[in-house]
Amino acid sequence: MFSTDQQTIHDLEFEAIKIWLEKFCIGPTALQQVKTLQPKNQFQVLRQELKCLDELRQVRVHGEKFPLLEFEELEQEIKLLGIQRSVISLEGFRRIYQASELVNALVLFFENALFQYPLLKQLTDDVYYTKAIIDEIDQVFDRNGQIKDDASAELAEIRTRIRVLRNQINKNFDKELRRYNKDKVLAETLETFVNERRVLTVLSTFKRKVPGNIHGSSKTGSLTFIEPLVNVPLNNELEFLFDDERKEIHRILQALTALMVQYRPLIGAYQVLLTRIDFLNAKCKLALEMEAVLPAIGQHPGFQLKQAFHPLLRRSNNLAGKPTLAQHVSLTQKSRMLVISGPNAGGKSITLKTIGLLQLMLQSGLLVPVAPDSQMCFFKQIYSDIGDNQSIENELSTYSYRLQRMKFFLSRANAQTLLLLDEFGTGSDPELGAALAEVFFEQMYALKSFAVITTHYSNIKLKADELPQALNGCMLFNEKDLSPLYQFSSGQPGSSFTFEVAQLNGISKQLIAEAKQRLDQQKVRLDKLLSSLQKERNHLLAQNKRLEEAAKLAEKAGAQHEQEIQKLQHKQTQVTQVQETSQRQLQAGKKMLAFIEKFNATSRKKDVNTALFQELGQYLRLEKSKQTIKKKAPLPSPTQKPTKKEVQRAEKYEQEKIQVGCKVQLIQTNRIGIVEEMKGKQLTVIFGQARIKVSLDKLRFLSN
Repeated sequence: MFSTDQQTIHDLEFEAIKIWLEKFCIGPTALQQVKTLQPKNQFQVLRQELKCLDELRQVRVHGEKFPLLEFEELEQEIKLLGIQRSVISLEGFRRIYQASELVNALVLFFENALFQYPLLKQLTDDVYYTKAIIDEIDQVFDRNGQIKDDASAELAEIRTRIRVLRNQINKNFDKELRRYNKDKVLAETLETFVNERRVLTVLSTFKRKVPGNIHGSSKTGSLTFIEPLVNVPLNNELEFLFDDERKEIHRILQALTALMVQYRPLIGAYQVLLTRIDFLNAKCKLALEMEAVLPAIGQHPGFQLKQAFHPLLRRSNNLAGKPTLAQHVSLTQKSRMLVISGPNAGGKSITLKTIGLLQLMLQSGLLVPVAPDSQMCFFKQIYSDIGDNQSIENELSTYSYRLQRMKFFLSRANAQTLLLLDEFGTGSDPELGAALAEVFFEQMYALKSFAVITTHYSNIKLKADELPQALNGCMLFNEKDLSPLYQFSSGQPGSSFTFEVAQLNGISKQLIAEAKQRLDQQKVRLDKLLSSLQKERNHLLAQNKRLEEAAKLAEKAGAQHEQEIQKLQHKQTQVTQVQETSQRQLQAGKKMLAFIEKFNATSRKKDVNTALFQELGQYLRLEKSKQTIKKKAPLPSPTQKPTKKEVQRAEKYEQEKIQVGCKVQLIQTNRIGIVEEMKGKQLTVIFGQARIKVSLDKLRFLSN
């Protein structure tokens, strides 16, 4: 069972991710799914959901012609189909028509891409391609979504009578309009429509000169709107016909609704499929916007995040035109508790929040912004304690609140738990708080939990260095001006640079020296040592970066050199083949010349050249048999046992050590990747941004 709490959800800003996701939803069902989205405890289901989502991401990335998702949900129509003598509206039939067309397009798409996107194809298992629903609706509706005149004989007759009557009404009206306009009793506008009836705009002083029904007057009373008397009975008859039309349309829609009842299960399946695709598509659009992918999912707790970004921070920085640096962080069984230290405002909390938020996203079925060769897992519990959380309701101070959180963590934590603790142990007397924090640290270690902790306490840094499965890390700073680099570095604790930062902020050297005298000299020496080590580490990292760049250039040059050698070898082989062919042809030519010289053309004896012809025939048969033997050279059987040379080759590349999660190299191109999945001798390997299926015998084992 997976477990977290609302405080952790709040601390890690998961709600902001959900708000971001909401804007990509089409219908209310997907929107509701986003609002209730939480990390899952069904890990097998979650794994399938993530793979299905990644298939849709690949559809989008590869530019496939995926059907345009434009639809409206069918919940109301499905309810009406379950009620006798119910009537679906014109809009309702338009929605059903639109849904049927879209589902047909989806079915065809996945049938054509069955082997590329098998999990997406499974979503369409409960629907099928059919034109029956569309054809039934087309019998009644035109292209504009209106009822056709010939939808029934009765409707056709009613509408014919309406057209004839309207023509007569318009003729009568035009005649009256010309007459009264000539008599100068009409206003400039001449006519208008009131209650959908065509009326004359009569000057009120002449209203008694125009017989008919009055339909009101203007606001000032200067104009009176009169329906000519000749049209009054005709307009009344028209209203009766309109009423007849409405009743006939209602009868037609009721009959069509009854026809649709047989398709109710299919229309219900439309609703399920389209809402699932809607939710999946929203998650896919979010992934594309935040450049997220599916990392390899390990079986055991731990992670290796490469090129990891905090999605909210990167979005904010992108809007502000600022860069965002990627983080590289890992926790394994051998180093499961990470202590991050260093000065304030250096990025410790952001690194911690990045780890926690990405883990919550993954366990909620969302892709994460990391490099594809990253590896993550599913924790059964994730808890955090981040920020200044006072409880006014329970009258708790920050420290009291944190003590209660720690008590809660220690009562639940186990080997499947990830704890994220910011400013660990603060809020009380520094020395007493540090001592208690050290005890808590040891308890979490004894429970075999995974944890990421930020702290300034030296004793916690030392404890992390002493315990074999704990690890120190720090946020890097520029050694010249102590400006933050916002880059995480694993392997050593960071200095708080307390006195250096104070000096940069204008505090006098005298006051700093006095402060140093009041401290335990061992702490001063430790902080100075950490500061020195970090500066040295920055220097070594810079050198290492230059060496890596040089190595990449050398590797590229080596690869180009290897290609040139292969080209030369190929050309040499071609030249050799040409030379051998030329030599054979030359020898054959010499032999034929020898036969020609032996040929006796002057003798009249009948069998003088018989022996020569026999010798020539024997020579030609011998040459033909050589060519036949060369063409029929036996190929090695695919079922035969591997040769000694093949076995030695496999041992050389340590292929028996290759397993899921390990690093491998393509023998032919030297490209390095991570094994994601193994099925017999066929492996799925992540190379950069691509997943490729590769045979085992084409790989070299590098490391776990």
